[in-house]
Amino acid sequence: MTKTPFVHLHTHSEYSLLDGACRVKDMVRKAAALEMPAVALTDHGVMYGAIHFYEAAKDAGVKPIIGCEVYVARGSRSERSGKPGDASHLTLLARDQTGYKNLLKIVTAGHLEGYYYKPRVDREVLGAHSEGIIALSGCLGGEVAKYVVADQDESAMRAIGEFQEIFGADNYFLEIQDHGLPAQRKVNEFLVNASTQTGAPLVATNDVHYLNADDADPHGLLLCIQTGATINDPGRFKYDAREYYFKSGEEMQRLFGAYPGAIERTVEIAERCNLDFTFGRAMLPDLAIPGGLDPEEYLTQQAWAGLDVRYPNASAEIRERMEYELRTIIECGFAKYLLIVQDFATFARESRILAGVRGSAAGSLVCYCLGITSVDPIFHRLTFERFLNPERKQMPDVDFDFQDDRRGEVIEYVSRKYGEDHVAQIVTFGTLAARAAIRDAGRAMEIPLSEVDRVAKMIPTMPIGTTISEALKANPDLRTVYDSDASLRALIDMARKLEGISRHSSTHAAGVIVAQEPLVEHVPPVSYTHLTLPTIYSA
Repeated sequence: MTKTPFVHLHTHSEYSLLDGACRVKDMVRKAAALEMPAVALTDHGVMYGAIHFYEAAKDAGVKPIIGCEVYVARGSRSERSGKPGDASHLTLLARDQTGYKNLLKIVTAGHLEGYYYKPRVDREVLGAHSEGIIALSGCLGGEVAKYVVADQDESAMRAIGEFQEIFGADNYFLEIQDHGLPAQRKVNEFLVNASTQTGAPLVATNDVHYLNADDADPHGLLLCIQTGATINDPGRFKYDAREYYFKSGEEMQRLFGAYPGAIERTVEIAERCNLDFTFGRAMLPDLAIPGGLDPEEYLTQQAWAGLDVRYPNASAEIRERMEYELRTIIECGFAKYLLIVQDFATFARESRILAGVRGSAAGSLVCYCLGITSVDPIFHRLTFERFLNPERKQMPDVDFDFQDDRRGEVIEYVSRKYGEDHVAQIVTFGTLAARAAIRDAGRAMEIPLSEVDRVAKMIPTMPIGTTISEALKANPDLRTVYDSDASLRALIDMARKLEGISRHSSTHAAGVIVAQEPLVEHVPPVSYTHLTLPTIYSA
């Protein structure tokens, strides 16, 4: 049977933390299985998963469309008033590299300038960075839909006109959805008429928050974990339908076949979105090198000077190794990288900040002579190739440890030297590991704590990464509980659905990224922070 051509343009992965339940790889695999030519990722206010999604989609043979469902402030993004739900949703998709960079700037402004409950932007930000972006009007939380539900049709029409002006008439679409909600029928009727009056085309989307129809209950549990509610709480935050799953083209055709062009337009929009990334480039900042030397010349000069200090009577064998290491480092293009590392190692040493390098860098004679490491690789017979193999040409890893109470001084130094907008700490994600999934699910399901604790303790913590499914195979007692107790079987099944999903983001304890250009040109922020440095997604 011929598949109905359709592309999902409005999806939320696990990176819409504790709201989206689609694992990125599973989502793109389902798109491929349904023979969809492309799929978009539009997480709430963030672009955590952009690179993960891009690579997974490419591997699955599906075109990745990178986007974001941003929050638009009612007025100015600088205003700090109103309720959490006052900001409206707007779906943005990057058409190309220009659009991607503008999307980065929009999301950055939302986090660092407009954060109030949510990372909010406003029309000023959207207007300044609209080039290369396609905008969809959003779900029931979108501005146009909110006005329609409130019987403010004139305001809805005005908003449509404003967004058409911001993004261009060819780049703004009216998003029709149908999850079986009465409010959506009212909005869709308005959008059909508005499309005729304004020329803004209709496009059919499903507000995807989980992968399959039977994932509605685990998703509801995920929302309980987010809000601290329980599944039996009548006032808990929940979705009023069970239709927020990754539907096939045929399912979407049945829902929207009566809207001419709404299905076909998803493919047309996907064809207009062509964003390609180039990986493997080292976009390192420029260095102030004395004497007009280039990084390779300066590294060579510094290394030989250090050799004279470390080995006053260096043998021919040691000098040959130095020549070999320098030649390899320069040919691989890592001279500038080592000079940057040498710089902050020198700062730490001169500032009496305790520091040490662990790992393969200890095998480099060049690193030893530059003062980066303090372990003699010749005396300890350490090999250079573990640090840098000329056949692989991967970025070498100099893994520094600084004393905890003074690590911030090193980060501040690097920030001052290269520019605050060029330096940031990277993000890390906490996930629902096996035991945590059991405990969180049990609390939300109102299962007695003693029972939840009993099940959780049956799951081994070693080896790290043991899954619930693996524990069921390995532990006969857990298997017996699963087979004999319906309540605990439901708990374990729910936990298996949620296991491994990202639960929260935080600042990585040590990872720092430094770039030649301002970071906003390459990566988005992931959370508002009161620190000088923004926390960013490391690309």
